[in-house]
Amino acid sequence: ALCGQMTSLVGLVIAILSPFLGAIADHQQRRKPLLLIFTCVNAIATAGLWFAEPGEQQIIMALVWAGIATIGFEIAIVFYNSMLPNLVPPSHIGRLSGWGWALGYAGGLCSLIICLLVFVQPEIPPFGLDKESFEHVRITNVVCALWVLIFAAPIFFFVREQQKSPRVTLYQSMKAGMANVVMVIRKLGNYKHIAWFLLAKMIYIDGLNTLFAFGGIYAAGQFGMDMPEILLFGILLNITAGIGAFGFAWIDDRIGPRQTIIFALVAVFILGISLVLVTDKTWFYFLGMMIGMFFGPIQSASRSMMVRLSPPEMIGEFFGLYSLAGKATAFVGPAILSWVTLIFNSQQAGMATVLVFILTGLVLMIFLPQLAKQTKGG
Repeated sequence: ALCGQMTSLVGLVIAILSPFLGAIADHQQRRKPLLLIFTCVNAIATAGLWFAEPGEQQIIMALVWAGIATIGFEIAIVFYNSMLPNLVPPSHIGRLSGWGWALGYAGGLCSLIICLLVFVQPEIPPFGLDKESFEHVRITNVVCALWVLIFAAPIFFFVREQQKSPRVTLYQSMKAGMANVVMVIRKLGNYKHIAWFLLAKMIYIDGLNTLFAFGGIYAAGQFGMDMPEILLFGILLNITAGIGAFGFAWIDDRIGPRQTIIFALVAVFILGISLVLVTDKTWFYFLGMMIGMFFGPIQSASRSMMVRLSPPEMIGEFFGLYSLAGKATAFVGPAILSWVTLIFNSQQAGMATVLVFILTGLVLMIFLPQLAKQTKGG
């Protein structure tokens, strides 16, 4: 319940900040500096989780560090995503987006395996880490922070931004950026396909993020999984999610992101029903892995669809709204899950609420109007 409340508050902060920061980056035509700042915020806050020792008195500290890390990551992603259309031609956007997600899952897989084999599983952890105070588990946050910094570095050294006009001051960018966001929101009625898509995405991503965020907690509470088992589950989930994102990348470019998203949502909904009903740990592993297979394609196809629908000169603003659509109701899914869990005293009942979000988003995507006229292959 506390994790759900933290996630809700963080989602609200991201929803407020991301569209304006995206517009500022668009106006300055410089996304890398802000990407660097918020990547560092994410890494520092993630490393800060090392200081959250076991015990109820440390729960708030853990939630604060996790919240700041999430804010840093999600806002950094706004600038990262908006760089996508400048890197490849439109015919390859689906593939680049899918490969990006697949490599992200591959990185997550590698870091999970390192943490599991080097720190968590050994009887005597390295570097004199104390198992009594869970230092062998807490160190995984430091590993994660270093991982982020190391593998984020290439984008700052090797990717060039296209500078089309003279740079302006930060104040001018903030003033113009805020005005642009207000204008875009007011004129969103002129972009009905984008508005409809953002509404659908807002709902189904809320369900998926809630499912992903609470999967480990659900596994521990419902099936009594310990830390090594949860890490193993995370490893298996990353494998299938990476395979799905990589494999569906070509499908996205061939049949279009809308059909890709619809197919994947149908699969997640059917598998999700089974996941909530299952009582056997082995079946939970299997169904979770299968859901992971479709989780990556939904994320990558959603990103490529936003690129295809957005006016090139307003890509940052629209990716700000894209982030807003992912966070404006981000507090709703975790909040409903946490309250239903408390009311029924059942994590199973709480997790079932996720299915409502997925089904609603699926219906909206099915009735998304005249998309074929707006995006190639869509």
